[in-house]
Amino acid sequence: MRDPDAFLAAAADLLGARGFSRDADTIAPWLTDWRGRYSGRALAMASPASTEETAALVKLCAQHRVPIVPQGGNSGMSGGATPDETGGALLLSLRRMNVIRTLDSDARQAVCEAGVILQTLHEAAHDHRLRFPLTLGGKGSATVGGLISTNAGGTQVLRHGTMRAQVLGIEAVLADGSVFDALTPLKKDNRGFDLKQLLIGSEGTLGVVTAATLRLLPAIGGRAVLWAGMDSIGAARRLLLHAEARAGDRLEGFEVIPAHCLASVLDHLPDARSPVSGEHAWHALIELVAEDGQADALPALAETLLASAFEQGLIADATIAASEAQAEQFWLLRDSISPAERAIGPAMQHDISVPVERMADFVDRAVPEVEARFPGTTAVAFGHLGDGNVHFHVLAPRGAARGVWEENEGKAISAFVHDLVTRWGGSISAEHGIGQMKRDELGRLGDPVALDMMRRVKQALDPYGMLNPGKLVPLAQPAATP
Repeated sequence: MRDPDAFLAAAADLLGARGFSRDADTIAPWLTDWRGRYSGRALAMASPASTEETAALVKLCAQHRVPIVPQGGNSGMSGGATPDETGGALLLSLRRMNVIRTLDSDARQAVCEAGVILQTLHEAAHDHRLRFPLTLGGKGSATVGGLISTNAGGTQVLRHGTMRAQVLGIEAVLADGSVFDALTPLKKDNRGFDLKQLLIGSEGTLGVVTAATLRLLPAIGGRAVLWAGMDSIGAARRLLLHAEARAGDRLEGFEVIPAHCLASVLDHLPDARSPVSGEHAWHALIELVAEDGQADALPALAETLLASAFEQGLIADATIAASEAQAEQFWLLRDSISPAERAIGPAMQHDISVPVERMADFVDRAVPEVEARFPGTTAVAFGHLGDGNVHFHVLAPRGAARGVWEENEGKAISAFVHDLVTRWGGSISAEHGIGQMKRDELGRLGDPVALDMMRRVKQALDPYGMLNPGKLVPLAQPAATP
């Protein structure tokens, strides 16, 4: 940094009291990630209210060589929005940029600023008889900018794809303060590289996303939410194929939950109960949807699907939510797995994917391998079986000290899991991003050619390494001595 005092004075003058703070109590809640794994310090926190203010601020940072850590709802899972411990970076909050600029019902598009909360977007779309086809457990805090920066997934990827598929246009401030304006969506555009796709999933390392044009879909006319118990994840995979064949594009979600995860949630939520009776090694949460005019056929489709699954021996017990309230209770059980496990004690969380057709076999093999290699641990896998992505968590032995265990045995466990995933042709990050948590592992296991391309792009767009330093892009390995 060239002149800290001059920078701080200029930034405060640019943004005013609402947009710039050095107050320790104001900044403190935003210096630790959601999981409590990473904490840092910041020079100050900037909260611009517009793209113009953001561009002017980034230009000022470029002039003074001040690193920038962009942050949305601070609900990320990989420490990607947490500054380091040096205290030299500016924490750039996009939360004040929370305006839905336009919502066009005919075009089925919304232009949202980066700080718009996902749940707010859902509600605005609903008011226009539309919907935004991406949701997740943290919808009450996750922001549009954060979802784009991590290419978030969620529970509807099976039918609608990740955030990358929802973004029609993008606006971002680059490292020199210039504004990349590509908000206008075009069905066909062959003017070179698709630069918006370069920014999606880049975790703030190539530019600061300030707004996006997002696609909307017609509101659903109704849904049927089913819960089934079965004896193996292999049966769950066969049930998925069965549901795809029976329901086609009405199948919107298919989540798998092992018995351990369900038990943890039932202990965590005082009034919760299992949707089905008896003990089952695995559970599947299935959602079927229909547009207006077609919803009346859903109950019969749901009943036929389950009846035929029973006949084929795929499930041992099942139920259909009798009301919208009960459907929400089913989904609450799924969405509460992570907080329920966090309440139990330390764990190493892995957001991994392997080819869809191999996921059931992977889980059957990987769980006992991890538990045998690290005695006392409990390995669980849950999540989006239909798109080949599960959350593979390894819970610490009883009595393990939070913080200490993760830094010691936990790191060895993660390396072991990532090695397994790589051998199965998978990815160590399916939807949560790399951040700082998996950056070194990406450097260890990633394809050298792909890593070199990433570094070249980063160098070209951010030559001084100002944007979210220490995240996503692995450091180059030193050249071997001849």
